[in-house]
Amino acid sequence: MTDSLISRRGLMRYGAYGAAAAALGGVAAGWDRLTGADIPGRNDGSLVVATLGPAYGPEAVRTLTEGFRKQHPDIKLRINAVQAVDWSDFFAKILTQIAAGTAPDLVYVATEGVQLFAQRLGVPLDRWVKRDAEELREYFADVHPSLVESMMYEGSLYQLPVEFNAADMYLNNQVLKRAGASFPAPDWTRDDFTALLRDMKKSGGSRFTPYFWTNRLWGGVVPWLFANGTNLLAESKAPGGAWLWDSFYPAADRRGRGGGFRWTTPQATDARVEEAYDYLASLIQEDLCTRPEGGNGQNLVGVFSTGRVGVTPAGGFWAGGLSLAGMKATDYDVQYFPRWRTQRMQFGAAGYALLRTSKKQDEAWEFIKYAARRDTLMRLFRTNQTTPARRSMLGPDRYRETGPDHWQVFYDTLDKFPDTGPIPAPPQVAEVEQVLLKHTGTALASRGAVRPALRRMQGDLEKAMERAV
Repeated sequence: MTDSLISRRGLMRYGAYGAAAAALGGVAAGWDRLTGADIPGRNDGSLVVATLGPAYGPEAVRTLTEGFRKQHPDIKLRINAVQAVDWSDFFAKILTQIAAGTAPDLVYVATEGVQLFAQRLGVPLDRWVKRDAEELREYFADVHPSLVESMMYEGSLYQLPVEFNAADMYLNNQVLKRAGASFPAPDWTRDDFTALLRDMKKSGGSRFTPYFWTNRLWGGVVPWLFANGTNLLAESKAPGGAWLWDSFYPAADRRGRGGGFRWTTPQATDARVEEAYDYLASLIQEDLCTRPEGGNGQNLVGVFSTGRVGVTPAGGFWAGGLSLAGMKATDYDVQYFPRWRTQRMQFGAAGYALLRTSKKQDEAWEFIKYAARRDTLMRLFRTNQTTPARRSMLGPDRYRETGPDHWQVFYDTLDKFPDTGPIPAPPQVAEVEQVLLKHTGTALASRGAVRPALRRMQGDLEKAMERAV
């Protein structure tokens, strides 16, 4: 759920699909073995919900379990907090459980896995949403349509988003003051950003890095591609979805909506993609930013809080992480990602996916609705460990103690920039991400390496997208 705890955009190691789960679309071979703690209850009649262990600790599990029991005392619930180091490991263990015949009924799935689960393992929620439309009106009125659309696949809805994080730009106020720089305006440009990094560099010491970023699908190079009016894969909308948009959203909000995103033809050699990589390469050459590093940025909280980093892209989850690191709300702030050709930004969201193997689908739907309720999310997200999908939950009280002055940026990223969209995550996202990380590292490792690396990236992406999941 939070980048401060686990690698939200970790590499998914699905591998080759085996025959053991052919009816489900296959399961990858050669994954890490499960531990006893990862195996759900054995035929005890419980509705089994699989969540990511590091994100859902004992208190969160207790909150969900006790609240659901009060609402549905007739449904026995087991929340299985799978111990995994990142989303890759988590998905691998879930699919291994399916192959072993111990599949959960519901799985907490982030944007990276939405289309994979929808295509091969998930159940569309359409019939329940239509049936319970009156009950759900309050939910949809409180959730931005972009988040809902990111959970759709080929015209159907597969998850109700409960949280998201957009790639906004965090700034260390101590570093700004040291550089004699002002907090940037909402419409600041790429050139403004570069000038700010140069000012920070002049006033910083030898161990100071103006801009830090990690090499991953969320928050890595992709925000710069979006800002430059391009994407890693050609993006379009699937047809359909009118059944949802016409029922729950006014005309202004449903304009341009479809049945979910499609990411198809690789375009790594597009001129604007190369331009974005060249820009990052120029920052590296000026010693204004780090070379792309792998991992989840866990070490970043420490270096940012001590003033050794000036600027970094992160989501609303970082407000909670920086508070835990001892930073006061006045020590840092957040602004939109800089404008280049556009100021389109990227986000990742998450919710619960219902598996086809579940024999408790009606009970599972009741949990999905319960997990998306405002009172449930208010209890679950008491600290700012993420950005709630519900707009009404973001207010001054939430961020008074553990949040930046410009906390409105978190949800306004969606409200003020309606073309902001999800990270490119087709069903082949595992291989797509692996290719992106590999060749991004190569492209920015040395001077003049961008164009050759992007050509190799293009070839590998074409192979990856041609393979069936």
